[in-house]
Amino acid sequence: MSSYFTRPAEKFPPAVKYLIAINVVVWVAQLIFDNKYGQSVIMIGGAMDSVGSLTGKLALWPIGEGFKPYQLITHMFAHAASGSQMFLHILFNMFTLWMFGRILENVWGAKRFLIFYFICGLGSAALHLAVQYYTHTGSMAVGASGAVMGVLVAFAMTFPNTELYIMFIPVPVKAKWAIAGLIAIDLVFGLYSASGDPIAHYAHLGGALTGFILLKIWNKTNRRNFY
Repeated sequence: MSSYFTRPAEKFPPAVKYLIAINVVVWVAQLIFDNKYGQSVIMIGGAMDSVGSLTGKLALWPIGEGFKPYQLITHMFAHAASGSQMFLHILFNMFTLWMFGRILENVWGAKRFLIFYFICGLGSAALHLAVQYYTHTGSMAVGASGAVMGVLVAFAMTFPNTELYIMFIPVPVKAKWAIAGLIAIDLVFGLYSASGDPIAHYAHLGGALTGFILLKIWNKTNRRNFY
């Protein structure tokens, strides 16, 4: 029997643990430096916006409106550092990363999981930037949501019939339907969202699409689905 089946599962495997730690440290740094140096008022696509000093440096900006290549990585470790939803933003992302990412890391190992995570984050940024560029809209983006969405898709593809208990839904829902529902919601809101929607729906969709494609490629030679 391969070590794949005998390796003991960890509740907090190293890759997920360090990703969460880095995200939390960066978020605390955002709170400190944004508060210390204040907000800057900027213009994006003819609209006014304000952003904290460190958050502005780490965020992913639209092409032609402050974009720099390093932001493709740094935005994945930054989260909302102001506003009423700032605690929920990082809390939801990190809880989801731990809940589902630890299971995938125990199956794949740390190296494979990190490769998958970062590729999903880059795919998320690519679609987000492309939509902004061709629609001439958008603002800066921060958050691990795109990479985390890829993790959710990978979980649903690897454990499709695992039942999940979702808040406000009285019956368990299989992972494949629950994650498909999240993707559908992002697609609808991405296409028809009102002005001022702070959620980067196409970043979520980019991470989901990248995760789906990458796992399909990997599964061509090594199919690992569990029920």
